[in-house]
Amino acid sequence: MYLELQKRLGGAIRSVLKEKYDLELESVPLETPPDLRFGELATPIAFELARKLRKAPKMIAQEVVAALGVVEGFAGFEVAGAGYINARLDRGAAARVIAEVSDSHPFAGEAGERMGRPASAETNLPAEQDRGHALVEHTSINPNKAAHIGHLRNAILGDTFVRLLRAAGYKVDVQNYIDNTGVQVADVVVGFLHLEHKSLAEIRALIADRELRSRGAFYQGTTSVVPQTQPNQQGASAPEAVEPIDYYCWDLYARTSQWYTSGTNEENEARKRLRYDTLHAIEHGGNETAEVAELISTAVLRRHLETMLRLGIEYDFLPRESEILHLKFWEAAFEQLKKTGVLYKETNGKNAGCWVMTRPAAAGRPGAETTDGETDEDAKVIVRSNGTVTYVGKDIAYHLWKFGLLGRDFGYKRFFTYPKHDCWISAMEGEAVHPHFGGAQAIYNVIDSRQADPQANVIQALRGMGHAAEADHYTHFSYEMVALTPRCAVELGYDVPEEDRSRPYIEVSGRKGFGVKADDLIDKLIAATRAEVDARQTSRDEAGRQRIAEQIAIGALRYFMLKYTRNSVIAFDFKDALSFEGETGPYIQYAVVRIRNIFRKGGTTAEAALAELAGLAELGLYVSGEANEDIWALWLRAGRRTQVLEQCLATSEPAYLAKHAFQLAQEFNNFYHRHHILTEEDPARKTFLLATAAIVLRELMVTLTWLGIESPEAM
Repeated sequence: MYLELQKRLGGAIRSVLKEKYDLELESVPLETPPDLRFGELATPIAFELARKLRKAPKMIAQEVVAALGVVEGFAGFEVAGAGYINARLDRGAAARVIAEVSDSHPFAGEAGERMGRPASAETNLPAEQDRGHALVEHTSINPNKAAHIGHLRNAILGDTFVRLLRAAGYKVDVQNYIDNTGVQVADVVVGFLHLEHKSLAEIRALIADRELRSRGAFYQGTTSVVPQTQPNQQGASAPEAVEPIDYYCWDLYARTSQWYTSGTNEENEARKRLRYDTLHAIEHGGNETAEVAELISTAVLRRHLETMLRLGIEYDFLPRESEILHLKFWEAAFEQLKKTGVLYKETNGKNAGCWVMTRPAAAGRPGAETTDGETDEDAKVIVRSNGTVTYVGKDIAYHLWKFGLLGRDFGYKRFFTYPKHDCWISAMEGEAVHPHFGGAQAIYNVIDSRQADPQANVIQALRGMGHAAEADHYTHFSYEMVALTPRCAVELGYDVPEEDRSRPYIEVSGRKGFGVKADDLIDKLIAATRAEVDARQTSRDEAGRQRIAEQIAIGALRYFMLKYTRNSVIAFDFKDALSFEGETGPYIQYAVVRIRNIFRKGGTTAEAALAELAGLAELGLYVSGEANEDIWALWLRAGRRTQVLEQCLATSEPAYLAKHAFQLAQEFNNFYHRHHILTEEDPARKTFLLATAAIVLRELMVTLTWLGIESPEAM
């Protein structure tokens, strides 16, 4: 509602400026006044035009207001201060628009679909609107060990942005890039083959056993420790704790990393050579070492997908580095890069024999020389003198494929089945019938801020090749790291020195084995929440209490990761995330539960309340006047959902939606304490107050769905 009124007012002012001053503006700045006494919208446009029109801002504002006349949805306009134009809404008409917003089953159990693929019908946008094909790449964990807390920020940010794009009418493919030929996978292979001295057959048996057991545990709702039955001394069966394969690899990876530097200098040099020989064997493929890497990375990848599914996170396609290498994506890209002059072969200096990228400052000049005739020593190397391709080179090829510019494609095989769709994986030879991936019009890469330079290099290459439109629609969706508060680290069992306990946060390191496995974190959050649910929901059965505990715990985790802007370092803390007070997921969920309880106690429903509102005469009376300003402010907040959605998309910042949800819940709680809904004696006003609660319930449930957070029936 709010966004539509903004657009309407902006269009009316542009028409006045064109007709009166022959000025054509692309947009008119519109603001929300700090106090409703000044109206619902305001513009400082008169100040911006004062110099051009050579008039005082106040005079321009008066002329614009006089020429505006009647604008649908607005009660009137006025000049304020030295030249602001304030706009007042027709509150009765605006309230009816807010109340009539149609959504797809907004009050059904969990706001429509649980957590999977939000429908475009849950927005104010026309169902048939197609805003284009976007591709979002997120998660992209090295398949060498269990996912950790830092990976969760990436995945939750990416998944939420996917939901927002789909809500706004985009067709979205979700991709999770798998580097299954990298040095991290090689390290685990070294660990299996040279630290544990396991054969290929032994590794296959170990993975098969643990994969089977971890899947069983996953479907039972826990994955950190899998029970294995072993006979005890009396002959009875007793459970033995068995870790899933990604946990096993977590420890092995840390031990292998330490092994590389734990021997003599001669031993360490030999181990380093072994590491890179293993890496080269994996990259080359067609050998036993590569087969071991394939077994390990595939098993760990499956565990990653199971972990993320606990948070409602799903994927469409898993492109793997191995296929990018073996299907010769780079060779196709290399020819294009040379043909367009983006790459040249350096003949002098430290990069002699390398293929390097022409920098923008050097465009249009022959060779690689700078303006003073010296070799460009800082040019980006894409192909080393020994013929190996850098990470950036492979990434350029991959992104040409993403935009449909490479001229080659993957083979596709089904890999993982979700309740409503299949997830596909790249293959050398795939199934004959498969979805089409790639060829996107916009790309969003959720990758941490440390990768800013490689991402910029890919964009530079696209521009150099003449793909300016694609470069303009390539977004590095960057974010900062996740750490732990010292209190959280202690709660997780880590030995935190006294001098570190006053630090704002403690960084984690998977290579050193210091970190929080994602499944452990989820299990601990659920366990902590379950204790509270058991105490409060004694009449519910075991399954019901567990379900509520999971909804609250996962909601707390997702909201904690989303409420900070992407450029903020997060220090995770259990107590802060699970609090029912302050800016947390449980606080917002509790507002939903409170509203549901109002309707339950009142013997009615949210749908019925909105239906009764339609017959309420003079609705404007209930949202006007000083006594109703707080209620009108709540209605306005509820009407801003689509405006906030567009703001999130324009800035690639889901934190705005998280803040909106919290503020809506907060304003409702204030409303709840000021106005006695169920004991209101005036029938018409009671109808209005119930409808207010219904509108907030609808907006909170849809907004929480976009955030990937469920709305529990009770807490």
